[in-house]
Amino acid sequence: MNRKWLVVCVLAGFAGLLALLTLRKGEARQFSSAPGKGWPVNVAHRGASAQAPENTLEAFRAAEASGAGGLELDVHITRDGEAVVIHDSSLNRTTDGAGLVREKTLQELRSFDAGYRFTGDGGQSYPHRDRKVRMPTLGEVLEEFPGVTVNIEIKEAPPGGEGAVLEAIERAGAEDRVLVAAERLAVIERFREVSGGRVATAASRREIATFYLMSRLRLEGLLRPRYQSLQVPVDFGRREIVTPRFVEAAHGRGVRVDVWTINDAPEMQRLLDLGVDSIMTDRPAVMSEVLEGR
Repeated sequence: MNRKWLVVCVLAGFAGLLALLTLRKGEARQFSSAPGKGWPVNVAHRGASAQAPENTLEAFRAAEASGAGGLELDVHITRDGEAVVIHDSSLNRTTDGAGLVREKTLQELRSFDAGYRFTGDGGQSYPHRDRKVRMPTLGEVLEEFPGVTVNIEIKEAPPGGEGAVLEAIERAGAEDRVLVAAERLAVIERFREVSGGRVATAASRREIATFYLMSRLRLEGLLRPRYQSLQVPVDFGRREIVTPRFVEAAHGRGVRVDVWTINDAPEMQRLLDLGVDSIMTDRPAVMSEVLEGR
């Protein structure tokens, strides 16, 4: 993130406000039933990604064992239309492969080691170096963890790629335990359209900027959120995002505040005292200890 992005988002917020004020009067409001209801506080960011290779089944298993109530993961669409779990658009940072995910088939991606470049806390190598760590599909994660809520961020999807994400969700019968996010408004709007509102979604960057601006002006009551969650960092540059006013405004509109990525116990405590609903962390075991202490 950088200051340029904030300026763009604030300007987009003004544009969004104008659009919101022109909504027809009869449009239904779409609020969640209650902030945080049914959604875990302890959400493992890319799994227990300080303990095992991020966005792999190994990291998600470690997260569940550490007491995480939910998993956060990232999705890209392959050349043959499969939804695979990986953060970057490129293979270079986390695997022994190279090139763009969208240019590879699922079979090609299976040949790479998703844990090849992983080093955990203290720089040690991943202990299971005797075997490759496979990049999972979204469907595999949803099916292996049937009782776990999953936060799915669509990092990159061509028009129509949202259908692959929805298909994996529906095949696993996971409509009621997932939330889909995307930074780009166009991507999340396409998902909302294809899913018909049957799957909860988070606000896009533009929607977050609009909400932030309106909350500062104490005009959030004019908004009609189409999302159930505002997923935000604590601050952006020198500007504090997660404030008592922001949390109050979100809860007043029936929207959760989910904060990323927090690995420090005192900061977890502070945010919980502010009333945030969910904390995404690379260290779910630390978050579990904080919650037990409360």
